[in-house]
Amino acid sequence: MEIRKAERRKAKLRLGITGPAGSGKTYGALQVAFGIGGRIVLIDTENGSGDLYAGLGEYDVCTLEAPYTVQKYLEAINLCEKSGYSVIIIDSLSHAWAGSGGLLDMQGNLVDNSRMNAFSAWRKVTPLHNKLVDAMLSSKSHIIATMRSKTEYIQVENERGKSEIKKVGLAPVQRDGMEYEFGLIFDLGMNHMCTVSKDRTGLFDGQVFMLTPETGEALKEWLNTGKDYGAVKELYNQYLARYENDAEKAKEAMLAITNGKASQEWTEADIEALRANIEAAS
Repeated sequence: MEIRKAERRKAKLRLGITGPAGSGKTYGALQVAFGIGGRIVLIDTENGSGDLYAGLGEYDVCTLEAPYTVQKYLEAINLCEKSGYSVIIIDSLSHAWAGSGGLLDMQGNLVDNSRMNAFSAWRKVTPLHNKLVDAMLSSKSHIIATMRSKTEYIQVENERGKSEIKKVGLAPVQRDGMEYEFGLIFDLGMNHMCTVSKDRTGLFDGQVFMLTPETGEALKEWLNTGKDYGAVKELYNQYLARYENDAEKAKEAMLAITNGKASQEWTEADIEALRANIEAAS
């Protein structure tokens, strides 16, 4: 346990996109992913709809079929990470909750087919939900997850002063509170315009906009601002191996190359110098 000064660190995107059917969640997720760049994969639970956007740009598809168990989602995320994808789009995360074989199905089956009451059944189901959340939050890839919104039809007054019926999205079809697991939540309307209900980046607060590759580019710049502590840890482990797990010698060598700076003070140039030293010795 330690107390340290707060500082910006490089991060991976954790973006949720919500909206009713037809609002453009898949299209928008791909647009953001193209802006971030790198290898992109779409985990498709929407009966092959992920292939419909192949003309937009280059990406791969990993198809999940019913039953939509959490285990299938975990296996798909793990496969995509091991395959080296920079951006993983989960389209849609709602099936893990309300789809055939999802967590709601599992809870209902436990109540119907055993002596469990509803509370006891949730004690079996909740750990699986938590595993899925942990897999997304701990991923080494950028994660974009789409979630269907519950819909409602309301009567509104249009620009001509006439009443009309409008379809609006409400809470996402997922376990209550799932949206709080993401650093950023984009809410799409039936006009395909995006508003933001949660934004830890501060980039989009109060704006109404279309999702485009420029959205992803802005996010990429923000995410890459700060210290790269993944690289720091990786280099330290490499030096440990080089000095046969002698921590003192490893630290001395690293301090010498970085002119006595502690790892918290390393610049990108220091990291590159350490990498070059490892490569020269190998």
